[in-house]
Amino acid sequence: MPAPVQNLLVVVPALNEEESVATVVQSVRDAVPAAVCLVVDDGSTDATARVAREAGAVLLRLPFNLGVGGAMRAGFRYARDHGHTVVVQVDADGQHDPRYIPELIARLDTADVVIGARFAGVGDYGARGPRRWAMRVLARAVSGVAGHRLDDVTSGFKANGPAAVRLFADTYPAEYLGDTVEALVIGARAGLRLTQLPVAMRPRQAGAPSHQPLRASVYLLRAGIAFLLALLRPRVPIPAEVAS
Repeated sequence: MPAPVQNLLVVVPALNEEESVATVVQSVRDAVPAAVCLVVDDGSTDATARVAREAGAVLLRLPFNLGVGGAMRAGFRYARDHGHTVVVQVDADGQHDPRYIPELIARLDTADVVIGARFAGVGDYGARGPRRWAMRVLARAVSGVAGHRLDDVTSGFKANGPAAVRLFADTYPAEYLGDTVEALVIGARAGLRLTQLPVAMRPRQAGAPSHQPLRASVYLLRAGIAFLLALLRPRVPIPAEVAS
């Protein structure tokens, strides 16, 4: 087990996840007791905020729904402003297993962003058919920018080191799929080192998946647009570390 990382912030973007968010918060606290667990309530209309606070999370409420990218940008800014040097994203639906967090963090010794990869030989994540094909196309495209193989570029389970936190506090894209594909391209073009850790995903604890197989063509189109937008953006340098 790697040594605990000081100033670790686990960000949980949540939209109407009152049925699962408490379990996720508790799982994070069990896996990394020294971490601060920040739930970013992304304009929920249910009791997500109350349940998250009662579970022991620090709560950041957005006035309206911005999407995962907007919620994560708020999380990165919270990290920057409160002295957190490592940010791990964990989804509120329970699919990400926080027990992998120490392993993700350990790989930050030689990388700036570590992706919890669903298609790298561990587990049996169930994306099949056209959507799985779309994910493979995206993985090859982003791998080309990163300069090495990445198997799962749409995973939201990621650890971000100090350089990534500084970069993404100002540049994390809020568009659909920007929090995955576009963010990785922005990071790679800025000089961040990207790598992956094979992980197994768990079933959703509540609610319905955000994607359906019949939407695979639309998914690929929108993801392709996100990828092209990232390539069209000017390269952004990683902000220098400010001494405290």
